[in-house]
Amino acid sequence: MKIGIAGTGRMGTAITLRLLELGHEVSVWNRTVDTAHDARAAGARWSPTPAALVNDSEVVITFLFDDAAVESVYVGENGLIAGRVDGRLFIDMSTVTPGAHERIARSLASRDAAFIECPVSGSIPNALQGTLVGFAGGDTRAFARAQPLLGQLCRRVEHVGPLGAGSRIKLAANLLLAVFWQALGEALLLVDASPANAARAVDLLGDSNIGAAILRTRAPQILAAMEGDAPGAPAFDVDTMRKDLRYMEQEAAGHGSSLPLAKRTLECFDRASREGGGDVDGVAYPGYWIARQRAAARGAAEPATQP
Repeated sequence: MKIGIAGTGRMGTAITLRLLELGHEVSVWNRTVDTAHDARAAGARWSPTPAALVNDSEVVITFLFDDAAVESVYVGENGLIAGRVDGRLFIDMSTVTPGAHERIARSLASRDAAFIECPVSGSIPNALQGTLVGFAGGDTRAFARAQPLLGQLCRRVEHVGPLGAGSRIKLAANLLLAVFWQALGEALLLVDASPANAARAVDLLGDSNIGAAILRTRAPQILAAMEGDAPGAPAFDVDTMRKDLRYMEQEAAGHGSSLPLAKRTLECFDRASREGGGDVDGVAYPGYWIARQRAAARGAAEPATQP
């Protein structure tokens, strides 16, 4: 197929590489051409504008940072909707608010184009191997059309409801993940885990009745970060988690409810970002948080949990 990818961050690039490996013709667009270097080096064609990307593609997948980026790339000047959208299929994999797609879906439907949301859960290796988990929301006919392609990217993809349902499930998954990274830091601090003995603590916790799969699969990166080894380019950093946590609070407030754990976790991440830790990856956050707490105990800084 001829597939366009708008947004070549780490996940967008990984999906591009996966599609190229499967033999698809892939074109890419990104706000900055340098960010698309790896995708282009692997054989993807460069499109100068989102509209041009549409013209060269049968299916367009977007992987963008937030609501504002989705709005701009779809309906902004030379945006995707400015292209020849008739008959095309659009799949947005961005983590955004449940209402972010309504205007876009209406505009595309009026021009005989199909649109679904399908945010995904998984890491860069999952994207490269086609083992993501997808949460699709939108029209059932559009999902049926997208399902064969999504099946090449995901080990499991489900249609979870109308437009907005996929975004809610993805935010729910990220709520669990964000709170987990904060809770893991607190748990390791509670057992006074030093870099030297953290491996045993992580192994025991991973084998306990609350052991999370991510604690077992990402243990090497967590432990390396606690010993001062950077885990590489962030995949899900503090600032991204802050964005998602705000979306979660916004969605809950719209239904007259609250998310106290999400709120408190956001306060901790806001503090980390103010102190220069916005680009700390999730796997490195427990070690970062413990170091901040121990520095505070020595009088070198205020406790990191203070909002």
